[in-house]
Amino acid sequence: MTIRDKAYIVGAYEHPTRKAPDKSVAQLHAESAKGALEDAGLKLSDIDGYFCAGDAPGLGMISMADYMGLTNLRHVDSTETGGCSYLIHVSHAAQAIAAGKCDIALITLAGRPRSAGASGLQPRNWGADIPDVPFEAPFGPVTVNSYAMVAARHMYEYGTTAEQLAWIKVAASHHAQHNPHAMLRDVVTVEDVLNSPYVATPLHRLDCCVVSDGGGALIVARPEIAKQLKRPLVKLRGAGESVKGQLGGNIDLTYSGARKSGADAFAEAKVSHQDIKYASIYDSFTITVLMQLEDLGFCKKGEGGKFVADGNLISGVGKLPFNTDGGGLCNNHPANRGGITKVIEAVRQLRGEAHPAVQVKNCDIALAHGTGGLLGSRHGSATLILERE
Repeated sequence: MTIRDKAYIVGAYEHPTRKAPDKSVAQLHAESAKGALEDAGLKLSDIDGYFCAGDAPGLGMISMADYMGLTNLRHVDSTETGGCSYLIHVSHAAQAIAAGKCDIALITLAGRPRSAGASGLQPRNWGADIPDVPFEAPFGPVTVNSYAMVAARHMYEYGTTAEQLAWIKVAASHHAQHNPHAMLRDVVTVEDVLNSPYVATPLHRLDCCVVSDGGGALIVARPEIAKQLKRPLVKLRGAGESVKGQLGGNIDLTYSGARKSGADAFAEAKVSHQDIKYASIYDSFTITVLMQLEDLGFCKKGEGGKFVADGNLISGVGKLPFNTDGGGLCNNHPANRGGITKVIEAVRQLRGEAHPAVQVKNCDIALAHGTGGLLGSRHGSATLILERE
């Protein structure tokens, strides 16, 4: 059963805070939900489906549903795939709506890693029962060196350069200058990126995303309800999800799970890459963007460096505008999980509500893609294709 045209995103809200020492994670979830409800013109009592992931505190959906007063729920989902969970939630919400399990679904994300002092330089404490820990922990993997390993391999295999990666940060900064909430609003050059300190060779500091508090929320509804609301119509055309692991030691660091999730999304949406006017691409690091653009099929494997260079990702300049809010590289990366913000900015673009300086002309079809976990080991991937009706 296809979910094409079976559900619409009717509410979207990005929490404006980037540092919240005075708020709890639960409060950020609730404030984000309130913002999405107001955006859609709905009430809390209208929600009968709720989706959240591992960022939700306590007993996850149980704790959050109780805290927010969601008393009319008849469908819940706590699928956890890290930063791409929320794109999967949009797809799963559409599936639930198509199956008659709910009519209006709420998706929330929130976290406080900045206030908690988190960074990508700290070893992850997964616990002794996680199957990969005894084999990998002795080598000291952290988020940053995992992605640096992928970048180094891509450079070795295909001749990708640090200058090409830097263009991704440059494009993000050109967009972030117009976002009053962005953490980094200064426009940077390729030289600025290359002159910033190394954090894990070959990645520089400016190749890395920001660490921010905050959150976001989305509301997905069945078509009949969406068409009654006084909001621009944004419908789901296609979706795909996948998981890539270590494959029993048969490791190839040069591709990601986007190869599968993207192909499935395009097949269901029945659109071509040339139809995509705007792309929200998960940008935990510059290498993340380059790899996903290749695996999603916007360019051939190994040609990502050429594709992103010379401003090709800058709105109004390049062929494929990306992350026009500044993305994780410049705007925010709430809870160290940037997937929901990718959907939110895609919705803004399709509604014509992005900042005028970065709004893509005639934006009728957009792609949002997320990655969760570590690109250098095991991760989830999720792709959505959305259309303005």
